[in-house]
Amino acid sequence: MDERLLVCARELIAESFAMDAHFDLALDLNDRREQGMTRVYGELHDGPIRAGGWNCVVSSLFIHSFNLPEMALRKALDQISSLYHEREESPELFSLCTTVSDVDEANRAGKTGVLISFEGVEPLGNDPSLLGIFHRLGVRAVGLAWSRRSYAADGCSFRPLREGKKGGLTEFGVGVVEEAERLGMLIDISHLNDEGVEDVARFTKKPFIASHSNCRSLAPSMRNLTDDQIKLVASRGGVIGMNACSAFVSSDKRDDIGAEDLCGHIDHIVRLVGDEHVGLGLDFCDKLANYHIAPPSIETYDSLSGHGALPELVAILIKSGYGDESIRKIIGLNFRRVYKDTVG
Repeated sequence: MDERLLVCARELIAESFAMDAHFDLALDLNDRREQGMTRVYGELHDGPIRAGGWNCVVSSLFIHSFNLPEMALRKALDQISSLYHEREESPELFSLCTTVSDVDEANRAGKTGVLISFEGVEPLGNDPSLLGIFHRLGVRAVGLAWSRRSYAADGCSFRPLREGKKGGLTEFGVGVVEEAERLGMLIDISHLNDEGVEDVARFTKKPFIASHSNCRSLAPSMRNLTDDQIKLVASRGGVIGMNACSAFVSSDKRDDIGAEDLCGHIDHIVRLVGDEHVGLGLDFCDKLANYHIAPPSIETYDSLSGHGALPELVAILIKSGYGDESIRKIIGLNFRRVYKDTVG
């Protein structure tokens, strides 16, 4: 990589707002704290996040399948508790935020803003009243499904499964969507199957996002969005976050899928719907304590080497001819806009 381009990229990031819309931070903190570690954020995550120039990271609440159904609620609360404990141990490094204004305040104090989202609503069981409790605990985005069936919806699988007919949102799932919008929570369609995406468009009134999904026309995984789905998200004012997971960046069996391949998905969305509907939800997993993103039969790795590598991605965008304003939208302003409009 041309060092001059990297310098320009770092300068542009420093003058911008950078936001990663999906990272399993709470899961990693909780996994490591259960092993006896403390100050995990400062030890493992703060350095790369600052090196990359990130202003905000959205921490998902992800529940391993082996914890379902009995442990879903407890593990979600454990993960939120881990975030709170880490904040108390390292208050100078990050702030737990519930609004974009909170993030701005954290940034002015030299801290990273962390928002919280569901990655699947299994912690609710079949009790919609719990959504309000999680809202009070700070959860501001609702990924309705992970890649499995739940009370709310059917997720999209990573590979063909031996299963019966798929469904969209259940009655419970529709209720979750409506209550989430009433509370001011952002709806996230990543991991939903195609039927569920159609239902979200039908039952929502506000913009919705795909926090960490790429383009199916470039990498034919059900985890990625079709061109029509990309247009649908854009038509509702939403944003699609680019996922760095190699299996969703390219279907090639290569060991060098990288940032340029990821930028191809950005290019595709910009050509399709413009630069106001693409962002970053990189879903970095290589360095998590318990790697979980796909079943063992799916080989994956991060196509971008962690949060510290954001300048490399921006340098490629600069080299590809993207202007400063477009890059600012892509690396953060688009997701900032939709969070600001929905959660405040």
